[in-house]
Amino acid sequence: MEESLLQKHEEESEEKRVTWSGFSEEMRRISVIAGPMVAVVFSQYLLQIVATMIVGHLGELYLSSAALAISLAGVSGFSLLMGMASGLETICGQAYGAQQYQRIGVQTYTAIFSLLLICIPLSLLWVYIESILVFIGQDPLISHEAGKFIIWLLPALFAYAILQPLVRYFQIQSMLLPMLASSCVTLIIHIPLCWALVFKTRLNNVGGALAVSISMWSNVIILGSYMRYSSACAKTRAPISLEVFKGMQEFFRFAVPSAVMVCLEWWSFELLVLLSGLLPNPQLETSVLSVCLNTIATLYTIPFGIGAAASTRVSNELGAGNSHAARVAVLAAMSLAVIETCVVSTTLFACRHVFGYIFSNEKEVIDYVTFMAPLVCLSVILDSIQGVLTGIARGCGWQHLGVYVNLGAFYLCGIPMAAILAFVLRVGGKGLWIGIQCGSFVQTVLLVVITSCINWENQAMKARKRLFDDELSAENILV
Repeated sequence: MEESLLQKHEEESEEKRVTWSGFSEEMRRISVIAGPMVAVVFSQYLLQIVATMIVGHLGELYLSSAALAISLAGVSGFSLLMGMASGLETICGQAYGAQQYQRIGVQTYTAIFSLLLICIPLSLLWVYIESILVFIGQDPLISHEAGKFIIWLLPALFAYAILQPLVRYFQIQSMLLPMLASSCVTLIIHIPLCWALVFKTRLNNVGGALAVSISMWSNVIILGSYMRYSSACAKTRAPISLEVFKGMQEFFRFAVPSAVMVCLEWWSFELLVLLSGLLPNPQLETSVLSVCLNTIATLYTIPFGIGAAASTRVSNELGAGNSHAARVAVLAAMSLAVIETCVVSTTLFACRHVFGYIFSNEKEVIDYVTFMAPLVCLSVILDSIQGVLTGIARGCGWQHLGVYVNLGAFYLCGIPMAAILAFVLRVGGKGLWIGIQCGSFVQTVLLVVITSCINWENQAMKARKRLFDDELSAENILV
């Protein structure tokens, strides 16, 4: 009896042991997902960047108003929708692992319907954005042009509400080629379309906003058509029924904390730019901080893609009840993040005297950017680690913990520290950046501690229990 128990214990220990072959195979799987996801996220991000760059050639007024409008659109709309759609990574990712394929299609429709409803109050906010900007003391001319620009972005808001759930639908099934092809084709068409609408019509700056809206809807139509007609989506494609409305409670249970987690971090960096406008020489400080923020935002697409891959693998394995495989996926994703951040941060530091020229030709700005480069490299390191850790959080379904982490890290630590360094100790823009990076450091440490304390067996059992309890409840309702 004792020998059999010992043998069973040794077998269980062997199963839990991470082997090199298992680890390398998991690294391959995550890399296969992460690579295309980075390209998808980056190409979607470039739609707005390209529009800003093309509109910028019309003059300083149009550039500043377009940049302001896109920033406000991100803060008040796109960030919220993207965060809410991230809740599907838990619900659908675990359902895919549990082979509840019809549930994936139903929850995708539920998310689309829910986000379209959210767009209604957001669109009303966007309509009155000019009045709001004037009320808070912004330049009337810039406010007027920004108001026009953001109104022409309204179709993009509703397109984004459909696009983000569709991206999650394909992501959690590791169906990456359709997303990659759709995003790249859309971007290729977007560049000449944006140029034509801005310079060859009377639309001028709002032509850039219209181009973004058309491109986003093109992406939605391509992905929606693929989902509807491709045989690859047959097992997860569900008919539209009353089940869409019944799933709203479960969707919002994960969507709301996901959105809050994303928005708290996003808004803290936008607040940094506003604070920079209160410093001496605000034009220089704001310009340099904008360069730094654009740099880390662009580079963040890499850890975001790895985090999406980690979320997919972790949620799939937890839904399947494979706690050991989920733990290996976490180790592989974090290893990939460390490799990525070493390469990117080293390259950025080596190019610190050059990369400022991408954004400006003014020597004062370039010298300041060079001075800030080591801090930007630190930001890249922290972002790479926390970007993957937040993906793991979405895969596990503990976004509510991420809310508390981001609230404490940025609003109790980072922003107060930034304000003290910049305005009390008079360190300037560098103080703002050091302060917000203190918040990022606290965030990363807390996420590392939480992730290292996860009991993967319990997480797998909770995921399976939730999935099959919900399935049983749905069957009872139908009966």
